[in-house]
Amino acid sequence: MPTIHLIDGEKGGVGKSLVARTMIQYCLDKNMPFVPVETDRSNPDVAGVYKGICQYAVFTEDERQADKADRIFEIAMNKTVIANLAAQSHRAVKEWIEKNQLIELGESQGVYFCKWFVSTGGYDSLNLFKQSVNSYGGKVPHVLVRNLGLCDDWEHVNSDVTIQEVVKKYNIKAIDFPKLAYKERNIIDQHRLTFADARQYKEFGIISKQRVVNFLKLAYAAFETVGIWYEEVK
Repeated sequence: MPTIHLIDGEKGGVGKSLVARTMIQYCLDKNMPFVPVETDRSNPDVAGVYKGICQYAVFTEDERQADKADRIFEIAMNKTVIANLAAQSHRAVKEWIEKNQLIELGESQGVYFCKWFVSTGGYDSLNLFKQSVNSYGGKVPHVLVRNLGLCDDWEHVNSDVTIQEVVKKYNIKAIDFPKLAYKERNIIDQHRLTFADARQYKEFGIISKQRVVNFLKLAYAAFETVGIWYEEVK
């Protein structure tokens, strides 16, 4: 069933675009019917990399432009959507979903939502995660994406009572998003390479190419543990 995958994190610099680009490559490699959508006007780096297939949409609290996000749902009537959200867009996205009663409309049309919340493991990031989950009251399933590239020890999260209460209450799933080695990531970002291009990039030696392959293998395995790619999100 088509799902609108919202790649969020609310703050900038948490790794949203890397997760979105990896998820796009996952769908391409798996030959899944999907459409990537860029909503970050100030830093549209996902569209800059996957420019041949990306659509654009805008989330705004300005009522005169509120319909600029509608194409996301319209696309999802036929294909899964991967939407890269801009920083500080939570309120606009929530307003769009609630004012248009998209949860209810989605249920009648076979369209579902899933928010992948990318976190650094920092205090502010985790607070924003809790706020996002609580604000939807379980109506939009969340996946906590533990970005190992920015934090390699999540024991403080596992032992945090308030976070674990939220996780248990709403049956939140969590994944470990792997670290991409700095050298390879910098070159990929600098040259705006898709991951398909990066696997074959002539300037990479055989070990660098293997690092990219290994990164994707780990990321894909993490995505699949959530188990929502071919079925309704529960």
